[in-house]
Order: sequence, then C-alpha cells, then structure tokens
Amino acid sequence: MSELSISHPKLPSIHSISQAWLSGAINSWISVIFLGQWLFALYIFAQFTLPWLSGQIDESQFTHMIRGYKNGETINNAVLLLHVIPVMLISLSATFQFVPMVRQRFPVFHRWNGRLLLAVGFFGAISGLYMTWAIGSRLSDLGALGVTLNGILIPVFVYLAWRTAVNRNFDLHRRYAVHAFILINGVWSFRLYLMSWYMIHQGPFGNSRQIDGPADIAISFASYLLPMAIAQLVFWAEKHRANWTSFVASITVSLMALLTLFGVYAASTMMWMPRVQAAL
Repeated sequence: MSELSISHPKLPSIHSISQAWLSGAINSWISVIFLGQWLFALYIFAQFTLPWLSGQIDESQFTHMIRGYKNGETINNAVLLLHVIPVMLISLSATFQFVPMVRQRFPVFHRWNGRLLLAVGFFGAISGLYMTWAIGSRLSDLGALGVTLNGILIPVFVYLAWRTAVNRNFDLHRRYAVHAFILINGVWSFRLYLMSWYMIHQGPFGNSRQIDGPADIAISFASYLLPMAIAQLVFWAEKHRANWTSFVASITVSLMALLTLFGVYAASTMMWMPRVQAAL
C-alpha cells in the first residue's frame, strides 16, 4: 500500500505578520489623513476660495479668525489669501505623494506634485510668520511660540527634501519629505488635536482665550513634534527590521491613526462643516 503524501500549508512567519501589520497601520493612517485633508480643502474652498472668486469676500465673514480679511488692507489681505488658498490645492493632492502606486506609475505627477507641496509649504511658512509677528495675527506671544517654531522648521525641511531629491538620495529624501509634509500641515493637526481635547473634556480644560494655557501650548508643539516622532519610529523599525520594533511601531501608528480619525471627526463637526454650511 502506497503512502499518501500530505502537504501542510506554510504558515506566515512572525516577521511577515509584523511587516504586514506595520504596512496596514501606515496605510490606515494615510487614509485618515487623506479624508481629513479633503474635508479641510472643502472648508477652505467654501470659506475663502469661493467668496474670493465670486468677488463677495468681506471681513464680516472672518470674525472667527484671530486676524482675518480686513476691508481696504490690500497687501495684508493678499498675504492672507496667498497663505490660505494654495493650502486647498496641496490638501487635495499632497497625500498622493505617499501612495506607492502613484509614485511608481505616475513619476512625473509625483515630481511636480512634490514641487507644489514644497513651494506652497515654503511660502506658507514665510507668510505665516509675517502674519503672526508683523501684523499681529496672534492672541499672545507665549501662545504663538509653537506655531512660530513650526514656521521656522518648514523651510529647513523643505530645503532638505528638495536637496536630497536633486542628489537622488531617495531614501533620505523620503524621510525629509515626510517630515516636511507633517510640518506643513502642523496648523491642520493643531485643529484636530485641539478640537479632540475640547470634545473629550466637553469644553476648555487647561485652555485660555489667548490660546496660551498649558494645554494650548502642549498641543501647539505636539501637533507636529508628535507625528514627526512617530514617523521617525517607523523609519527606525524599517531600518532594524526586528519583529519587536515592527510591532511597537505598528501599535503606535495604529493608535495615531485612531487619534487622527477622532480629530478629523471633532474638527469637522465643531469647526469645518458648520462654517461650510454657513458659507454656502
């Protein structure tokens, strides 16, 4: 009697599981960012772009801002609109930079879209610093420190991302580009974290009207330093390729994706969508 040959299916290794989890966590975080960016773009379109295109923009529409559009202030208004409206463009397109299929199949789009992101980010940082410190778009000096450091770091990482791309050092370019993206969207993240904080506590808790309370200050720095630290953790896990580093990074990124999702929900329901409905 002949023996039956029984083949056992090969079970996935711990390494492949850890890598798959990390990849899935990163993709989930990117997807949530994509959703939040498009909702933010819709808000900018309704609040700024549409009134500007229709010639119906007026300072009465910006009473919720620290220092918004002012009738008759041509230069400062131009700086404001050049600071805000291009953000709509990069909110619609910047997240595509981190989709591998887009990078591989549409390299020309990836290059030009990256140039747009870096250019808008650079000029957005300069105009943001100008508005904060030259024309008084701040409620307090202490409360403006977080966004000021954010604005200073943006040109640094924009230059590093551009320079490493020119030198074709794509591994290092990827790292600097990710950090540049996080910094450019620091004010976006600040809205997510701040509205999450208010929703959790059902109101201010460690916050002040001048946005210089302990919670305000912590959130203003965490809005870019926290995601930058997590991105660096992912790079570290990818470099060492040990199972435990991948699992640690996967858990951290998964939690960050959930935090970002909650922040998108909080900012959308408490800020963006009510203003979109009022504008439209």
